[in-house]
Amino acid sequence: MPTSTLLLPVLLLTSTPALSAQPDTSRPGTLDEVVVTANRFPQKQRSTGKVVTVIPREVIERSAGLTLGDLLNRQAGIAVAGANNNAGTNPDVYLRGAATGNTLILFDGVPVYDVSTINNTFDLNHFPLDAVERIEILKGAQSTVYGSDAVAGVIHIITRRNTTQRLAADASLTAGSFGTRRAAASLRGHHRHTHAEATYSGHAADGFSTAFDTTGKGGFDRDGFRQHLLQLKGGTQIAQGLTLRAGALYGRYHTELDGSAFRDERDFTADNTNLQADAGIEWKRDGLLLQARYQQGRLERAYLDDSTHQGGFARYTRDTYRGRTGFAEAYARIRLGPKADLLAGIDTRRQDTDQDFLSISAYGPYATALARDTANIRLSAAYASLLLRNDKGLHLEAGGRWNRHTRFGSHATFTFNPSYTWHNGWQTFLNASSAFKAPSLYQLYDASVGEPSLRPETSITTEAGLRYAPDGGTLQARAVIFAREIRHGIDFNYVDYRYYNYNRQQAAGIEVEASFRKGRWDLAQNYTYVAGQVQTVAYAYDAATFSYVPKGDTTYDNLFRRPRHSLNIDAGYRASPKLTLRLAARLVGARQEPRFMAAPIRLDAYQVIDLTVEYRLHPSLRAFLDLRNLTDTRYFDVLGFSARPLHFLTGLRWSR
Repeated sequence: MPTSTLLLPVLLLTSTPALSAQPDTSRPGTLDEVVVTANRFPQKQRSTGKVVTVIPREVIERSAGLTLGDLLNRQAGIAVAGANNNAGTNPDVYLRGAATGNTLILFDGVPVYDVSTINNTFDLNHFPLDAVERIEILKGAQSTVYGSDAVAGVIHIITRRNTTQRLAADASLTAGSFGTRRAAASLRGHHRHTHAEATYSGHAADGFSTAFDTTGKGGFDRDGFRQHLLQLKGGTQIAQGLTLRAGALYGRYHTELDGSAFRDERDFTADNTNLQADAGIEWKRDGLLLQARYQQGRLERAYLDDSTHQGGFARYTRDTYRGRTGFAEAYARIRLGPKADLLAGIDTRRQDTDQDFLSISAYGPYATALARDTANIRLSAAYASLLLRNDKGLHLEAGGRWNRHTRFGSHATFTFNPSYTWHNGWQTFLNASSAFKAPSLYQLYDASVGEPSLRPETSITTEAGLRYAPDGGTLQARAVIFAREIRHGIDFNYVDYRYYNYNRQQAAGIEVEASFRKGRWDLAQNYTYVAGQVQTVAYAYDAATFSYVPKGDTTYDNLFRRPRHSLNIDAGYRASPKLTLRLAARLVGARQEPRFMAAPIRLDAYQVIDLTVEYRLHPSLRAFLDLRNLTDTRYFDVLGFSARPLHFLTGLRWSR
């Protein structure tokens, strides 16, 4: 797809003249709201120079047919590979061209990981959108405030809380193509100084073949999906300014899998279980905010293949991965003056994993294991950040973080973020910050490929931009240019078949976002360009020794599964007080798909168009019809795995 084709809508939208109207917080990617992720306490977005995008509750409610991966895939700078595939696919998040595992996921302010995976990536399938109040996406290196993994940015999922109504409830029912059924219900209560919330979500689908059938004969079986999610949370004010809170999230899903790309399989299944529980205390008094919390998480993934449908070396395989996390923190926001704040805190993280593998073939059983008494680490840190705020004029944030890891020792990060705001809604900003990603338990301790002497991946990110968000303005826009360099990148050594620190990765790009509203119309768009390369060791196969040998350095394009160009457009029209039509288009440029023992292959550009029709049957009851992939475009997000064709979802949403 030519670059000019992608840029044209951006130029048209960002050159639209500002008109007089009331601000609207329901449009996608609203650029001027109260945010908490930038510095851990509520503040107007204009009072920070950080790049934050907010997905508010109104957008989540009208996205009933979408998953969390779908919703994130429509945001600037984000590519979620697998979001458009069969239900149960584990989506991989790529933010600003960074690899998976370089984006930190926060759940109600707490970092969540699956420490049993190679890169600590957390499965987005475990989050029920029905319980989510808003999502804040904070971009750039954010390790000073949030620690390991916040290399490209942070995705903060904030769940719903009732602090005003005595009793509130909502429910939804959805059905659609591929035997899809969804049901969700939420109940939220508030009495005096106490609130409580409960949300249940169930999802089932008969699905379609996860692997793409190149024969076109329809011989591949359907791969189904079953899921249950439950969230409970509550809090109470026990004294003036002193509040206790606690919550838990439990989820379990069963999904059917295929053998690999283009390869069908039967009786190959995965069961995933997630439990997160936390408790915390907050104290506010005279410009002082103190917070402390403790969280524990446990995830388990179990894979079973007891079918000989495709033959192969093994007749039976069973893999079980268990990961446990613990997180404790305490931090304070101290008001130093009317325009100055100090943020300071300490935290500690504990991780361990058990992993078991069993394979049975004609040669007998083969088993491996990784035990938690070996595969465990602790990461502790202290951080501080000084913020000089000004509604109009100069803002400045500067801070640092010291980290101590039980394996690689000490490491420090910094952030420096000046910005300037004019009276008419214009803001310029500059960010220079560092980040790090600690090696995973698998990379450190796996008996076959692990290397206990690994150092953390380190990075420096710079970004600069211009934002326009006037009070009462109908147009909001932001343009950002960024560059990131990662050093000591963890790679796989084909000489001794172990992980090691070598890579140097560079990425740079631009993001343009704009939202516009007038009368019955609202429009939002974002465009992203990102390019990057990695420098690493080149290998050549030596037939004489049946092994690989190093052959100097090589530099290559490393944006595997990440498009250079992507464009999202979301347009809504209120045809009447009851009827709303919404059209969403996503255009994705060509990508490179990695292949084992072979050169990468080019995946073609594609575009997908979705239509949503919503009708208000009653002030508290809405019906919707969601038509996805209207043009029935055939494409690959991940080579060899089926993307969703033309399909529909319809349902009812009730709220009180």
